[in-house]
Parts: sequence; C-alpha cells; structure tokens
Amino acid sequence: MPRNPRSSRASASACAGSAHAAQSALTAAETWFQRRGWQVFDFQREVWQAAQQGRSGLLHASTGSGKTYAVWFGALLHAQPSLGQPTQGATTNGLRVLWITPMRALAADTLRALQEPLPELLPHWQAGMRTGDTGSSERARQMKALPQVLVTTPESLSLLLSQADARQRFGKLDAVIVDEWHELMGNKRGVQVQLALARLRRWRPQMVVWGLSATLGNLEQSLQALLGPDQAAQGVLVRGQQRKRILIDTLLPPQPARFAWAGHLGLQMLPGVVAEIDSSNSTLVFTNTRSQAELWYQNLLEARPDWAGLIALHHGSLDREVREWVEQGLRDGRLKAVVCTSSLDLGVDFTPVERVLQIGSPRGVARLLQRAGRSGHAPGRVSRATLVPTNSLELVEAAAAQDAVAAGQVEQRPVPEAPLDVLVQHLVTIALGGGFRPDELFDEVRQAWSYRALREDQWQWALDFVVRGGQSLTAYPEYQRVQADAEGIYRVPQPAIATRHRLNIGTIVADASLHVQYLKGGRIGTIEEGFIARLRPGDRFLFGGRVLEFVRVHEMTAWVRRSSSGSGAVPRWQGGRMPLSSTLAHAVLDRLEQAAQARFDGPEMQAVEPLLALQHAWSALPTGQRLVVEALKSREGHHLFFYPFAGRLVHMGLASLLAWRLARQQAASFSIAVNDYGFELLGAQQAPLEQLAAHQAQTLFSDHDLLQDVLSSLNATELSQRRFREIARIAGLVSQGYPGQHKSARQLQASSALFFEVFRKHDANNLLLTQAQREVLEQELELARLRSTLAELRARTLTLVRLQRPTPFALPLMVERFREKLSTEKLADRVARMLRELESAADASAGKTAARRRP
Repeated sequence: MPRNPRSSRASASACAGSAHAAQSALTAAETWFQRRGWQVFDFQREVWQAAQQGRSGLLHASTGSGKTYAVWFGALLHAQPSLGQPTQGATTNGLRVLWITPMRALAADTLRALQEPLPELLPHWQAGMRTGDTGSSERARQMKALPQVLVTTPESLSLLLSQADARQRFGKLDAVIVDEWHELMGNKRGVQVQLALARLRRWRPQMVVWGLSATLGNLEQSLQALLGPDQAAQGVLVRGQQRKRILIDTLLPPQPARFAWAGHLGLQMLPGVVAEIDSSNSTLVFTNTRSQAELWYQNLLEARPDWAGLIALHHGSLDREVREWVEQGLRDGRLKAVVCTSSLDLGVDFTPVERVLQIGSPRGVARLLQRAGRSGHAPGRVSRATLVPTNSLELVEAAAAQDAVAAGQVEQRPVPEAPLDVLVQHLVTIALGGGFRPDELFDEVRQAWSYRALREDQWQWALDFVVRGGQSLTAYPEYQRVQADAEGIYRVPQPAIATRHRLNIGTIVADASLHVQYLKGGRIGTIEEGFIARLRPGDRFLFGGRVLEFVRVHEMTAWVRRSSSGSGAVPRWQGGRMPLSSTLAHAVLDRLEQAAQARFDGPEMQAVEPLLALQHAWSALPTGQRLVVEALKSREGHHLFFYPFAGRLVHMGLASLLAWRLARQQAASFSIAVNDYGFELLGAQQAPLEQLAAHQAQTLFSDHDLLQDVLSSLNATELSQRRFREIARIAGLVSQGYPGQHKSARQLQASSALFFEVFRKHDANNLLLTQAQREVLEQELELARLRSTLAELRARTLTLVRLQRPTPFALPLMVERFREKLSTEKLADRVARMLRELESAADASAGKTAARRRP
C-alpha cells in the first residue's frame, strides 16, 4: 500500500517537535546549573538523556560528585518534557516522582535539595515528605492529595500501598528514585522495595526507575535487583567519570605496642584526636558502636571543656529532635566536631565538614569510602578520612585499606533470595491495597528480582499461610488474615487485622527499647530493654553524653535524673560488632606477605614492624599462601591458635566446625574464642596435632558434608529459634503492640518461641522454619564465605608452631576469652601480669638477636 505523504509529513513533524522540546528541556536544566556556577558533568548529562528516552538504570558515582541532581533532573525531564517552558505545569495534580530513601534522617535533607530548582523550572509543583516522623496534620493533607514529589522510606511506601485507593494515588507516577541503593539491596528492606516497584510497574509500565550508589562491587547484579528480571536487560549502568579524590591516612600511636588486643589503645589516642579536631573547622568522628561514641564524646569534653556547645553526639538511639539539632549545626558550620555512628554514614549533605576521623578499623572498604565521603561533600573537593587505630594490629588494616582504595576494590552486597516472611507481609499489604487475584499477583511478584525463581509450591504455601494460617493455625481466626470475596479477589475482611498489620509493616527488627526521659524535663532517646533490666534504682549510666541516675521504669519509659558522679556504665547495643570484610582481609594478608619478606612500606607498617618482627621470631606470619597454627600448653590447658583472617563470623563457624571434627577423632571438649584475625580452641587434653600434618589437614578443612557438619557442631535449634523471632515479627505472627501498649522483649520472645515449638512439632514443613535455618547459615555464619575460606585453607601451606609463650597474634584471642568470664578489674590485672612476662621475654629475645648480629 502506498504511503500517505501527508501522514508521513505529520509524523516527521511530530518527531521533530518532540526532539525540539527535549532539547529545550535539556537547555533549561543546563541553564539552571550555569546560573549557580556549576559544571554539568558528562555522567549527569548521560543520565538526563537516558531518562528522557524513558530508560531506567543505576548511577554509580563517588559521594559528593553530583549524583542527586543527575537523577533528579533526569526524573524531571522524563516527567515534564516541557521543563522550563511557559506552558509547562498545566496538568500538575497527582504524584509524579517518588524518591525512596533508606533513612528518615536523610529525608528532610533530600527534600531541601529537590525543592531548590522547582520555583524556577516547575513552579506549580509541590514536594513533600512522608516518613515515620511526619506529623498527623501533614498526613491528613496527604491522604486527600499527594504532592507531585514525595520523599519517603520503604516502610512508608508500603503503608501507602496498603490504602484501598493506592492505585489511584499512584496513577500518574512517572519516575521512582531509590537513593543509597547499596544500603538497601543486601537486606529485607531492599526486598520490600523490590516488591513495591513490581506493583508500581504493573500500574505504570512507562515509569522510569533509577538507583543511586557510591560504594558497590557487584554493579551488574545491583542493577538487576533494582529493575527486576524483565527490565534489567534494557537498563542503563552509568558510572560517574568525575573521579573524586579521596585521601586516606592514619593517626599513628606514639608508641605502638608489641602486644595488642581489641580496644587496648582506645583512649590513649585521645591527645592526637584532640589535636586533629583542633586543626580543622569541622570534623566527623566516626565510631563503630554507640557505646564507643558515648565514651569518646565524654572523654573529648573532659579533655577540652572549652568545647562545650561546640561538639555534639549523634547516634540512632538519641531522640529525633536532638539528632536534627546536631544535623542543622553541621550544615550551619556551628559545630566543630560530632562524634557519631553509622547514623551519619549516608548521603546527608554537610558541606562544611572538612575532616573525617574513623576510630578503630572500619572493617570494610565500602564503609570507609562512605564515611570519607562525608567530608569535602561537593564536586571538586577532596575527601579526607584519618584512621585512628585502637590496637597495633589495626595499623596493618589501615595500610591494607589504603591499598584496597587505591586499587578500587570494594565489597559486593549479596541480594537475599526469596524471603518468605517478607512475601507473607506483602500479601496482606496488597490485600489491603485494593485486593489481588492470586495468579496475577504471582506473576507480579516474580518480577521482583529476589522472587524471580519463586516456585508454585512456595507461592501456594505463602497464600495458604495468610488465608487460613497454614497447617497449624487454622483454629485461630486472627491468623486467617486474607479471604476471597464473591468475585475471587482476596481482601482483608476484618478492620482489626488491617489496623494491626499497618502498625507492624516493615522489616526493621530490633530488640524492644524504652524511652529515656528526665523526671522533670524532656526525652533524651531510646535504650535497649535488656540494658535497663540489669539496673537497680540509683545505678548510673552514660547516655547522650551525660551521666544519668536510673530511677524507675514505668509505661515503657526509663525515668532518670542527672547524676553528679563523673562515671557510669555504658549501654551496649545489639549488632555493634562488624566482621572484617573479605576484601579487606585479603588486603591484610597481602601486607603480611610483604612483612614476611622484610618489606615494611609506609608509615603504618613501619610503626607496627616491632610487633610483626616478634610474631615472626616466635612463630610465623600468616599470608595468603600460609596458614599458621600455634600450639601452646599452659596452666589452663592446651591451646590451638588458627589465623585464617576471614572475619569473626566465619571464624565462629570455622572454630565450631574444627572443634567438632577434632572431637570425632578423639573425645574432647573445647572452649572457643574468636576475633577477626583468627580463633582459639582450648581443651583439657592435647588435640591430636598429627591430624594437622599437611596430608590430613585436607580432611580437616574439607567442605564435604559441610552443611551437616556445621549444624552438628552448633546448637542449631537455639540459633534458628533466635532468628525465627525476627521472621515471626515480619510475617505478622507476632505484633509489637499498639501505640502506648508496646510489648516487652520478653513477651515477644515468649510469643515467637511458642510459634517455633508449635511449628516444629505440628508443622515441620513450615517454610518459615526452613527460612530461619537458612538465614542462620547465610547471615550469622556466612556459610558461603565459610565454604570459600575452607577452599583457601586447603590451598595454603600449613605451618604448625609449638610455642613456649603466647605470641602477639595469640594474646588478643586469650583476652577475648578472658572478657567472657572476668570483670573489668580482674581482666586488667590478668592482662597486666601477662604483659609483664611477655615484654620481659620479648626484651630478652631482642637482646639475643642483637648479640648474634654483633661482629
């Protein structure tokens, strides 16, 4: 059929007009940048053009290099092709751009950045925020109509999806941005986002999805996890070419010890830290735990009382108003230093910050880069992080971290595979949000990367679990949460079930906490119930940078008063001990290989040379090619020290596994101590050391029957039951209660333990039980990494050394074991006595070496 020339001309004219509009919109965006004296980088323009074409993707670029405006303007260009033109904004009602942030603390800062260009480019658009901190009046306004731009969290997004009119609310959505995707993709919150995106894509197939990341090693997989199995092939991976200069250095201790253990330097580094803070206008002092942050803040104030009001404390347990005051003080440049934890890891823009100090090893390259990027947070500025070792061996980690950063080696983040507790929660959410037909929702769920291989039987089990409570809860109506109506659409029939579900949406599971509040005054923050339970009235503790006196607990609040005493116990929060990453561990072994060859390049290695030289003289240095095992007899029994350098989680599984395998050959029981560098097995009888000969070590480190051996070597039931508590909460079996009526940790534990036992006895095939066991292996014992570590150990040459005394590498493991059974005072006495003996032996050894060298 001949073509209609008039139709062809019209089509060509439309294409030309569309191209002209797109170019005009790009020009408007670039002009906005130019007015502020900013350069548009190539990677930003690449994102803009891809988004204009309707393509989704992932942007990976350095912190502070301009990522936010790269994807924000990309979203605007896609959603509003007439950007910056007088005719734009004619139809502006309804949500157009959704911005997902992993932390509520980031939401306000992000909102300010997104609002800045709107008055000039889209004056009819409004931007708002929806998080757990959003007030009731603002929530009420949003229930009537959402703004064109909404900044929210995964949990708040799921709450919006649970509204009956959710499809209408998201009916005009053009773009979704997922900020700090690397922080979400490796956990269940990321899975929650995947499921939400799958729902939104079904309603709005033409919407674009972009993720932001600064520190990821597995970029291709992260793109796939973000976009889903069907969309990933068309996705765009943009790497920021504007390489930001990051300077990593180390604050060297004045006298590095030849014998070191975790935290022993600690506050001995205080004078150096004070000097570093004094030399800069604004500094972030990162610690790895909230307890450590409390101690350092208190000691900094004691060292420099004149800094009162100029330094502050920031961590996740402090009250929101306190945290916001600190954050605003950083933005305004009013604060000289803030002692903080991971609560300030992510993308809040504190441009005035010049320096970052990291107390102790960051334990991972990605974490170090993330924290370094908090300084010099603007394109073209240098980011600087200074490592402050808390023991001499961390000097080796500091040198290794610099090597890894220079080589661009960053850890990968694994993506969870089909967590059924999250799926069960999602089913109830979607049943509330308009309902679902099972076949349609099954296809939709499989568009989320984590569920791409979800089997029909797994789906049917999850559906049955929410419809009738599974095999063992059919007699309890409260667990029959979803029912099919006359049209075959599954909905939540009971208002009480709907209310309880909405109050418990989310996958963040933490131990129950209590508010901390003055008897006469305001709220300070929250603290774990387990810590308060150990206190008696009159006991003192350090919290929020103050010494407080505990008065009583009433209605989920710990009431306190200020204490005149200058000391107190420091709360210990769960989850503070991060394991050494595989990437950093291999870099450490490379540095030890150099030391074994008498190469001590750089100030860190030169400072730690006396320790490493003594380890080499009394034993040997572990390397990537050599596994060192030390045997020592003492009054306590027979010690075996192994140094795989695989991180404390792997070492816990490895120690239990080897102890069990050794005991199979010769009846024995062992005490176990672990750290990030190795582990100790202590037994009453000498272990069959002949099994450690090269030809039998292969059997000891075999991965044959690994799963069964690991489960046999541990109290797998107790570990699974502890993990099941979290799964039960996410799956909606256990409710954390209603506002003002929160359940205690003991109540939640008892409830989840009851379900665990019921399922074990009456529903052994319950897939939540299977998931609990899998998560123990994958997350608590890092089974995959344990398997790869065993392969590495089989490839290494085993060097068995019989010791006369503990080596510099062995002492930290002995101290770890002492900590479990000795008070702080007794531990200090015990370690001091050992140190005197070891230092005397080291001096004698050095004297003999010097005498041999004299002509």
